[in-house]
Amino acid sequence: MKVSVMQENLAKGLGIVARAVAGNRAPLPVLTHILLATENGRLRIAATNLELAINCWIGAKIESEGAICVPARTFSELVSLLPSDVAQLDLNIRTQSLRVMCGRTDNNIKGIDAQEFPIIPTFTPTNVAYVDPDVLRKMINKVVFAAATDENRPMLTGVLTRIEGQSLTLAASDGFRVSECRGALKSPVTDPLAILIPAKAVAEVGRLIGDQTEPVAITVTPSGAQALFHLDHADVIAQLIDQRFPDYANVIPRAYNTRTVVNTAELLKACKQASVFARDSNNLARIQIEPGEDGAGKVKITAQAQETGDNQSELEGIVNGPGVEIGFDARFLVDVASVVDTPQLAIETSAPKAPGVIRPIGDDGFLHVVMPMHLAR
Repeated sequence: MKVSVMQENLAKGLGIVARAVAGNRAPLPVLTHILLATENGRLRIAATNLELAINCWIGAKIESEGAICVPARTFSELVSLLPSDVAQLDLNIRTQSLRVMCGRTDNNIKGIDAQEFPIIPTFTPTNVAYVDPDVLRKMINKVVFAAATDENRPMLTGVLTRIEGQSLTLAASDGFRVSECRGALKSPVTDPLAILIPAKAVAEVGRLIGDQTEPVAITVTPSGAQALFHLDHADVIAQLIDQRFPDYANVIPRAYNTRTVVNTAELLKACKQASVFARDSNNLARIQIEPGEDGAGKVKITAQAQETGDNQSELEGIVNGPGVEIGFDARFLVDVASVVDTPQLAIETSAPKAPGVIRPIGDDGFLHVVMPMHLAR
């Protein structure tokens, strides 16, 4: 293999695949390496930890074909320190070492035979759902934060992905909240699909979409065990979670007694202030909704901690229904208010011990359910 590539492009490609590299406790040494391979006139960069794999392709001048696995950390650090110039990559097959030359620097990196690298599925345009990249990025942002991080409950560490007709639905829950977002596909699909994808992999897709304009393709690999997202410059492949996602529809309240509309930015700011004190009292924020005349009303958000002090913010809102006082996790309110992209949102409540529902005003495709916290009297 003999390749010429711009240092900037090489560094960018390494950054794309970096999060799929396994840690030092990897079951196989090759999983701590990055695959470099010539492919169809481009340089392929790939990494996998067996649960997540990322393929990336960058432009390069290919003088001779070949492939090698190089230590991810060593190679990435080296490339980041190279001058902004053309880098020459020259593989010595006999010693399995890669010579890296750029500007006045000359380096040799010991590698592993590329045949030891796990096979990563490639994209085939069959049974594919296509979605606008901007739509998918926004959907991911509105859902992925609600997934659990506790590996003891693997079904809650995933994002339920349902594809049916011309609709895409993403949902995530950590057991204390549920986030669901619906969007339209570019064209209808004939075979409905429901899969559970690790939230970390879905977040990577959102990160890599960038300023892409072409639709993102979503499909399942021929083995049926992996989801594949095909982007302009990269593929993200994730091992599916083979567990049943909870039937969260039963958690979503079918009705409400009080509906309160507030300014999204004002609510976010008030909840951030409350969280400063709430973190010392189990993150409890007390929400007091008070109706007024002609639909006008107020929302008081308070938090207090014995050692650090207390906070109170008052917002104006439109309140339809009786007053109510309810406790929520301040962090959860900050999370959801941060992803709402409409000027106003609605908080639907029915009782202090019943879940609350948050809906953006003007966006029927997104809802967020938050379980209440106990309020000490």
